[in-house]
Amino acid sequence: MVSTNYAPEHAGIGPYATQIAEHWAAVGHETHVLAGMPHYPSWSLDPAYAKAWRRTEERAGVVVHRRRHTVPPRQTALRRAAFEASVLAHGLVAPPTMARPHAVLAQMPSLAGGIIGARLAARWRVPYVPIVQDLMGAAAAQSGIAGGDRAAALAARAETYAVRRAALVGVIHETFVDKVAAMGVDRGRIRLVPNWSHVTSPSAPRAETRQRLGWSEGETVVLHSGNMGLKQGLEVLVEAARRDPKTRVVLLGDGNQRAHLTELGAGIPNLEFMAPVGDDEFPDTLAAADVLAVTQRASVLDMSVPSKLTSYFAAGRPVVASVAAEGGTAHEVQRSGAGVLVPPEDPDALLAEIRRLGDDPAAAEALGAQGLRHVEAHLTRAAGLARIDALIEEALGGPST
Repeated sequence: MVSTNYAPEHAGIGPYATQIAEHWAAVGHETHVLAGMPHYPSWSLDPAYAKAWRRTEERAGVVVHRRRHTVPPRQTALRRAAFEASVLAHGLVAPPTMARPHAVLAQMPSLAGGIIGARLAARWRVPYVPIVQDLMGAAAAQSGIAGGDRAAALAARAETYAVRRAALVGVIHETFVDKVAAMGVDRGRIRLVPNWSHVTSPSAPRAETRQRLGWSEGETVVLHSGNMGLKQGLEVLVEAARRDPKTRVVLLGDGNQRAHLTELGAGIPNLEFMAPVGDDEFPDTLAAADVLAVTQRASVLDMSVPSKLTSYFAAGRPVVASVAAEGGTAHEVQRSGAGVLVPPEDPDALLAEIRRLGDDPAAAEALGAQGLRHVEAHLTRAAGLARIDALIEEALGGPST
């Protein structure tokens, strides 16, 4: 597997890459991962790897080959390009020392990871299978990153190179199929492999967790978890907090926009920034909130489906999605039955739904229960890993799905 993101990273695609690789190792396959240094979502290098240039380690039976790369604390097109270039250069110059594998799987959105995976598979003459988690060409155009128009063209060319060389292409959402096909991939080689809920179920009583976190029973708590980046457009939650002192708005996680959001929200007493919590605390923290929020800039349409949604559904709490109605995120929330949509970048509309659900616990519980049912029916870990296994088996010449 080639995946820039990997454990101990606990947000984004890192947990999915980790669970796939550890699953392979657990069933007896010799499994290697070419990964970057842990840095996400804070976009700062994990101190444990501060002096590492190259490192090979074993985690849960998986051999992880790490290569150093740049870590831009702020996102611009130039800095993102330097990041991808450093991942690409180091991965190609110093590929893993290992026996010839049977197949290579790459986790994209790392453009560099996709290219490295394609090149290594060609060198070894084995099937190459990328999993498209995000569309980076569309992301550069839609996320608001400085210099995004120029970056979008370069990213689209890199994506096209990576997916055209694949035996099969996995996509996590059906809204990605047309985009991948437009890159020149035959639709007969595209497979739907949705992500799954990678977190455990909540275990502690909600009241107990709320007390530990300092959230009173009388206040409505809306929580956003995950990366604080440009595409999330989290300013809408800061402004919602400013408008209603009785609603506690919690931003849990890290990212390159955290400092900006902290400055923007200075002096708002009901706005809380929480550092990332451990895997053992994360499910209970989500479940303790009254409402879980997913937000995106209005320009974000078809570039990504946030991985946080699977965790939100598993928490059993209602989701309010401040996103474009025609995008993949809105589609997924509607399909789950676990949430409601509001127009993006509209704090008043967002706040109205938060208040409504806070004032109507029965409605909130009903939506949350729909999320749990959706996870059980479609998003179990066993089902997700089985889809990946079937994808690899088919690429190796086994039965098609």
